Amino acid sequence: MSAEMFSKVLEAQMLQTTKIVEEQLEAEIKKLDQMDDDELELLKQRRLEALKKAQQQKQEWLSKGHGEYKEIPSERDFFEEVKGSKKVICHFYRDTNFRCLILDKHLSVLAKKHIETKFVKLNAEKSPFLCERLRIKVIPTLALVKDGKTQDYVVGFTDLGNTDDFTTETLEWRLGCADIINYSGNLMDPPFQSQKKFGTTFTKLDKKAIRGKKYDLDSDDD
Repeated sequence: MSAEMFSKVLEAQMLQTTKIVEEQLEAEIKKLDQMDDDELELLKQRRLEALKKAQQQKQEWLSKGHGEYKEIPSERDFFEEVKGSKKVICHFYRDTNFRCLILDKHLSVLAKKHIETKFVKLNAEKSPFLCERLRIKVIPTLALVKDGKTQDYVVGFTDLGNTDDFTTETLEWRLGCADIINYSGNLMDPPFQSQKKFGTTFTKLDKKAIRGKKYDLDSDDD
């Protein structure tokens, strides 16, 4: 697909999405207008309960170490981390690789923003077993683990525009494609500086994110 054609398809999809959202909002407003006082009170109570439940979930995440980007000391600790949280992003790094420092900067920001996911880092040189088991050959690599299984990888900066100057928003979008964070933006509208320049990369990324790669950490099979 050419960059121009991709741009037209993307624009059409965005217009369709906007139309659907507007129709849903109109239906919701109409429904509220038709409610009596008892129905409105019930709706209010349900929303308060949902807020209370969300706050309890937030506190549970924080108690498990979410909300911060930290280093784990060993491979054994990695298994404990992924068993304790539904979503985990692990940065396999090396001290001598300056690109790992670039990722550290962005991950520190995202860890505070996306407390639904645990963000950790592990020294690849101290975890040869894990690197072999998860087939990690390029540093830096992010292993995206969901429900104890490695669902996807961000290998180097290829998926981020092949540049050291990618933005935190670009990494956030990439992680959103893998459904490892709760992404509030439009996945069909990646925050690249030039949509035409990165159109091919996005198309490839989208398919990869859908397929994913799953490795059961509790299994002895490769």
